[in-house]
Amino acid sequence: MMQVPVHNISGEVVGQVELRDDIFAVPVNRSVMHQALVRQLANAHLGTHDTKTRSEVSGGGKKPWRQKGTGRARQGSTRAPHWRHGGVAFGPTPHAYTQDMPRKMRRLAMRSALSVKAAEQQIVVVESFALETPKTKTVVQFLNKVEVKRSALILLSERNETMELSARNLPNVKTLRAGYLNVRDLLGYETLVVPLAALEQIESFLAD
Repeated sequence: MMQVPVHNISGEVVGQVELRDDIFAVPVNRSVMHQALVRQLANAHLGTHDTKTRSEVSGGGKKPWRQKGTGRARQGSTRAPHWRHGGVAFGPTPHAYTQDMPRKMRRLAMRSALSVKAAEQQIVVVESFALETPKTKTVVQFLNKVEVKRSALILLSERNETMELSARNLPNVKTLRAGYLNVRDLLGYETLVVPLAALEQIESFLAD
Protein backbone atom coordinates (compact mmCIF):
# COMPACT_ATOMS: atom_id res chain seq x y z
CA MET A 1 0.00 0.00 0.00
CA MET A 2 1.06 3.56 -0.66
CA GLN A 3 2.01 5.61 2.38
CA VAL A 4 1.13 9.31 2.39
CA PRO A 5 1.66 11.90 5.15
CA VAL A 6 -1.21 13.22 7.22
CA HIS A 7 -1.23 16.98 7.89
CA ASN A 8 -2.99 19.05 10.49
CA ILE A 9 -4.82 22.27 9.69
CA SER A 10 -1.54 24.16 10.08
CA GLY A 11 0.03 22.07 7.31
CA GLU A 12 2.39 20.18 9.61
CA VAL A 13 2.90 16.43 9.16
CA VAL A 14 1.44 14.59 12.14
CA GLY A 15 1.39 11.00 10.89
CA GLN A 16 1.07 8.56 8.00
CA VAL A 17 -1.85 6.80 6.34
CA GLU A 18 -2.01 3.95 3.84
CA LEU A 19 -3.93 4.29 0.59
CA ARG A 20 -5.53 1.06 -0.60
CA ASP A 21 -4.00 -0.39 -3.76
CA ASP A 22 -7.37 -1.55 -5.09
CA ILE A 23 -8.57 2.08 -5.16
CA PHE A 24 -5.50 4.29 -5.49
CA ALA A 25 -3.14 2.04 -7.47
CA VAL A 26 -5.25 0.31 -10.13
CA PRO A 27 -4.28 0.16 -13.82
CA VAL A 28 -5.59 3.40 -15.29
CA ASN A 29 -8.35 2.88 -17.86
CA ARG A 30 -8.44 6.19 -19.71
CA SER A 31 -11.20 5.16 -22.12
CA VAL A 32 -13.57 4.41 -19.22
CA MET A 33 -12.58 7.69 -17.56
CA HIS A 34 -13.40 9.53 -20.78
CA GLN A 35 -16.72 7.73 -21.12
CA ALA A 36 -17.64 8.61 -17.53
CA LEU A 37 -16.74 12.26 -18.12
CA VAL A 38 -18.77 12.45 -21.34
CA ARG A 39 -21.71 10.81 -19.55
CA GLN A 40 -21.57 13.30 -16.69
CA LEU A 41 -21.41 16.27 -19.06
CA ALA A 42 -24.28 14.88 -21.12
CA ASN A 43 -26.44 14.27 -18.05
CA ALA A 44 -25.89 17.88 -17.01
CA HIS A 45 -27.09 19.09 -20.42
CA LEU A 46 -30.59 20.52 -20.14
CA GLY A 47 -32.56 19.84 -23.32
CA THR A 48 -34.78 22.89 -22.98
CA HIS A 49 -34.33 24.42 -26.46
CA ASP A 50 -37.66 24.55 -28.24
CA THR A 51 -39.26 26.09 -31.33
CA LYS A 52 -42.97 26.49 -31.97
CA THR A 53 -44.65 24.52 -34.71
CA ARG A 54 -47.59 25.86 -36.76
CA SER A 55 -49.98 24.46 -34.18
CA GLU A 56 -48.28 26.38 -31.33
CA VAL A 57 -47.88 29.90 -32.74
CA SER A 58 -50.71 32.34 -32.16
CA GLY A 59 -53.12 33.37 -34.91
CA GLY A 60 -53.68 31.79 -38.28
CA GLY A 61 -57.15 30.48 -37.57
CA LYS A 62 -58.75 32.19 -40.52
CA LYS A 63 -58.17 31.14 -44.11
CA PRO A 64 -56.36 34.12 -45.71
CA TRP A 65 -58.43 34.04 -48.93
CA ARG A 66 -60.94 31.82 -50.63
CA GLN A 67 -59.80 28.58 -52.19
CA LYS A 68 -60.49 29.41 -55.85
CA GLY A 69 -60.82 32.39 -58.12
CA THR A 70 -58.12 34.72 -56.84
CA GLY A 71 -55.28 33.55 -59.09
CA ARG A 72 -53.08 32.99 -56.07
CA ALA A 73 -51.91 29.74 -54.61
CA ARG A 74 -54.31 28.15 -52.16
CA GLN A 75 -53.52 28.81 -48.53
CA GLY A 76 -55.15 27.42 -45.41
CA SER A 77 -53.32 29.39 -42.72
CA THR A 78 -50.93 32.30 -42.34
CA ARG A 79 -49.00 30.34 -39.73
CA ALA A 80 -47.56 27.73 -42.08
CA PRO A 81 -43.74 27.55 -42.05
CA HIS A 82 -43.29 29.51 -45.29
CA TRP A 83 -45.22 32.50 -43.94
CA ARG A 84 -43.72 35.34 -41.90
CA HIS A 85 -44.53 34.74 -38.22
CA GLY A 86 -45.35 31.17 -39.11
CA GLY A 87 -44.33 28.07 -37.22
CA VAL A 88 -40.94 26.37 -37.59
CA ALA A 89 -40.74 23.11 -39.50
CA PHE A 90 -38.48 20.38 -38.07
CA GLY A 91 -37.09 22.68 -35.36
CA PRO A 92 -35.54 21.45 -32.10
CA THR A 93 -37.82 20.21 -29.34
CA PRO A 94 -36.98 19.39 -25.71
CA HIS A 95 -35.40 15.99 -25.17
CA ALA A 96 -33.08 14.33 -22.68
CA TYR A 97 -29.36 13.89 -23.31
CA THR A 98 -28.85 11.42 -20.47
CA GLN A 99 -26.51 8.49 -20.98
CA ASP A 100 -26.40 5.30 -18.99
CA MET A 101 -23.26 3.58 -17.74
CA PRO A 102 -22.92 0.37 -15.72
CA ARG A 103 -22.14 0.83 -12.04
CA LYS A 104 -18.93 -1.21 -12.28
CA MET A 105 -17.64 1.00 -15.08
CA ARG A 106 -18.48 4.18 -13.14
CA ARG A 107 -16.53 2.88 -10.14
CA LEU A 108 -13.63 1.83 -12.36
CA ALA A 109 -13.51 5.36 -13.75
CA MET A 110 -13.37 6.77 -10.22
CA ARG A 111 -10.60 4.37 -9.20
CA SER A 112 -8.65 5.23 -12.33
CA ALA A 113 -8.94 8.96 -11.66
CA LEU A 114 -7.89 8.50 -8.03
CA SER A 115 -4.97 6.33 -9.12
CA VAL A 116 -3.80 9.08 -11.48
CA LYS A 117 -3.90 11.57 -8.59
CA ALA A 118 -1.99 9.20 -6.30
CA ALA A 119 0.65 8.41 -8.93
CA GLU A 120 1.26 12.11 -9.54
CA GLN A 121 1.38 12.82 -5.78
CA GLN A 122 -1.63 15.11 -6.01
CA ILE A 123 -3.46 13.76 -2.96
CA VAL A 124 -3.10 15.63 0.33
CA VAL A 125 -4.51 13.98 3.45
CA VAL A 126 -5.46 16.19 6.37
CA GLU A 127 -6.36 15.18 9.89
CA SER A 128 -9.60 17.20 9.95
CA PHE A 129 -11.00 20.63 9.15
CA ALA A 130 -12.06 21.74 12.60
CA LEU A 131 -12.40 25.51 12.27
CA GLU A 132 -14.25 27.40 14.99
CA THR A 133 -15.17 30.31 12.73
CA PRO A 134 -14.98 30.83 8.95
CA LYS A 135 -11.53 32.12 8.05
CA THR A 136 -10.30 32.14 4.47
CA LYS A 137 -6.79 33.09 5.57
CA THR A 138 -6.43 29.78 7.45
CA VAL A 139 -7.35 27.80 4.34
CA VAL A 140 -4.94 29.81 2.17
CA GLN A 141 -2.11 29.27 4.63
CA PHE A 142 -2.84 25.54 4.75
CA LEU A 143 -2.89 25.20 0.94
CA ASN A 144 0.38 27.13 0.68
CA LYS A 145 1.97 24.98 3.36
CA VAL A 146 1.09 21.72 1.57
CA GLU A 147 2.22 23.28 -1.73
CA VAL A 148 -1.06 23.38 -3.63
CA LYS A 149 -0.02 25.36 -6.71
CA ARG A 150 -2.96 25.68 -9.08
CA SER A 151 -6.30 24.37 -7.86
CA ALA A 152 -7.69 22.17 -5.12
CA LEU A 153 -10.75 20.01 -4.59
CA ILE A 154 -11.43 19.80 -0.85
CA LEU A 155 -13.54 16.82 0.18
CA LEU A 156 -15.70 16.90 3.29
CA SER A 157 -17.09 13.88 5.10
CA GLU A 158 -20.27 15.77 6.04
CA ARG A 159 -21.77 19.24 5.95
CA ASN A 160 -19.17 21.67 7.28
CA GLU A 161 -20.51 25.18 6.86
CA THR A 162 -17.48 26.77 8.52
CA MET A 163 -15.09 25.17 6.03
CA GLU A 164 -17.39 25.78 3.08
CA LEU A 165 -17.60 29.49 3.92
CA SER A 166 -13.84 29.68 4.46
CA ALA A 167 -13.07 28.33 0.98
CA ARG A 168 -15.97 29.87 -0.91
CA ASN A 169 -14.13 33.03 -2.00
CA LEU A 170 -11.06 31.22 -3.30
CA PRO A 171 -11.32 31.13 -7.12
CA ASN A 172 -9.52 27.82 -7.73
CA VAL A 173 -10.80 25.91 -4.72
CA LYS A 174 -13.98 23.86 -4.46
CA THR A 175 -15.45 22.04 -1.47
CA LEU A 176 -17.41 18.87 -2.12
CA ARG A 177 -18.87 16.18 0.10
CA ALA A 178 -17.18 12.82 -0.37
CA GLY A 179 -20.47 11.17 -1.28
CA TYR A 180 -20.70 13.39 -4.37
CA LEU A 181 -17.18 12.74 -5.63
CA ASN A 182 -17.14 12.46 -9.42
CA VAL A 183 -14.75 12.10 -12.34
CA ARG A 184 -15.36 15.61 -13.67
CA ASP A 185 -14.23 17.31 -10.45
CA LEU A 186 -11.33 14.89 -9.98
CA LEU A 187 -9.99 15.74 -13.42
CA GLY A 188 -10.86 19.42 -13.17
CA TYR A 189 -8.80 20.20 -10.06
CA GLU A 190 -5.10 19.53 -9.72
CA THR A 191 -4.84 18.58 -6.03
CA LEU A 192 -7.27 16.48 -4.03
CA VAL A 193 -7.40 17.43 -0.34
CA VAL A 194 -8.98 14.68 1.78
CA PRO A 195 -9.69 14.58 5.53
CA LEU A 196 -9.30 11.15 7.15
CA ALA A 197 -13.06 10.80 7.65
CA ALA A 198 -13.72 11.50 3.95
CA LEU A 199 -10.97 9.05 2.98
CA GLU A 200 -12.75 6.33 4.93
CA GLN A 201 -15.97 7.12 3.06
CA ILE A 202 -14.26 6.88 -0.32
CA GLU A 203 -12.61 3.57 0.54
CA SER A 204 -15.88 2.16 1.89
CA PHE A 205 -17.77 3.22 -1.24
CA LEU A 206 -15.22 2.09 -3.84
CA ALA A 207 -13.99 -1.08 -2.11
CA ASP A 208 -14.55 -4.30 -4.05
